[in-house]
Amino acid sequence: MTDKLRDIFFELLKMGLWGKGELSVGNPLSEEDWSLLYQYALNHTVEGVVFESFPLLKEAQLPPLVVRLKWTARVDQIERHNIRMNEVIAAQYVSFVKQGVSPILLKGQGVAQWYPNPLRRTSGDIDWCFNSGGYQKAEKFVREKGLSVHSPFGFSLDYDWAGIHIEHHSRVFDLKNPFLTAYLKKLLADSPLDTMQVNGQEVALLNPLLQIFQVNVHILKHLLGFGVGLRQICDAAVLYKAYKHRIDGAILREMYKKAGILKWVHQLHRILIHYIGLSEDDLPFPLPNDRRADWMMDEIWQSGNFGFYDARFAEGKVSFVSVQPDGLKRLWRSVRLYFPYAPAEALFFPIRRATARITALFSAQ
Repeated sequence: MTDKLRDIFFELLKMGLWGKGELSVGNPLSEEDWSLLYQYALNHTVEGVVFESFPLLKEAQLPPLVVRLKWTARVDQIERHNIRMNEVIAAQYVSFVKQGVSPILLKGQGVAQWYPNPLRRTSGDIDWCFNSGGYQKAEKFVREKGLSVHSPFGFSLDYDWAGIHIEHHSRVFDLKNPFLTAYLKKLLADSPLDTMQVNGQEVALLNPLLQIFQVNVHILKHLLGFGVGLRQICDAAVLYKAYKHRIDGAILREMYKKAGILKWVHQLHRILIHYIGLSEDDLPFPLPNDRRADWMMDEIWQSGNFGFYDARFAEGKVSFVSVQPDGLKRLWRSVRLYFPYAPAEALFFPIRRATARITALFSAQ
């Protein structure tokens, strides 16, 4: 994709995400250009968000009919999937509570509620988090229903429920630095939960401060691995906008600092402003005027959703390290890239990943 077409992509993304703006291009784009824009939207799982920009386009700027029909069909699939997902969230929550378990809904629909059109945010799976006792109870409940449960690492598991992929987690935050364990436990214990309505059912969420922290830490986790898509970056922007008046920026800044990721967060904030269109006024604390984060945006752009679309490694071999090609090479590259911005996480991420995989390997024997 040319730089010019990439600029157009980000214009459309901003228009769809914030419901305002106009396209700067004068001449209509070709069907080939629109097909490429559609493919990149798919790669980054933001096809529903970009689709939201179409009502703001002039007639001559709209995609050709063949592309528009394909895009419309895809967005219809997303909406149907989200409707079904909401039904499963409400039903599962009730089932867990009846078992004496209190799950917390992470990411996903808890973030989608703040999008202009929540049903058009592409969702992956449903993520539930439980405390240690609740995690075991929930696992026992699911297994007793005869579902096929995949649990290679011991601290998380996944399965399909009524056609929707579900994940259980025993840890809320994806931080690998073991010296943060006590701090994160206290952070969670001292923070009240929030709630949202899903299909008429009240469901527990992290409060705004912890939700923002958790979502951004999750982005870093995937960047340290094999990459992350623009959907997750949009999530961060939408949450900052939605919770602007419900969080204390000084407290959040201190949380990032204690976690050792503040320098990386500054890079993320630059991306939210320069590429996603978040107003600097919506940031929780001031942004240092030192450098841009184009290098990190290039990494995000090329990797696509969870690194599955990175053409730089398309010919690499899949190994024990990961299902993505050239896993070891990519992990080492990520460590070097992000060490200056989140040194402890960059150091412990590959160590914890390796130990988890070795443990899983021996457990399977």
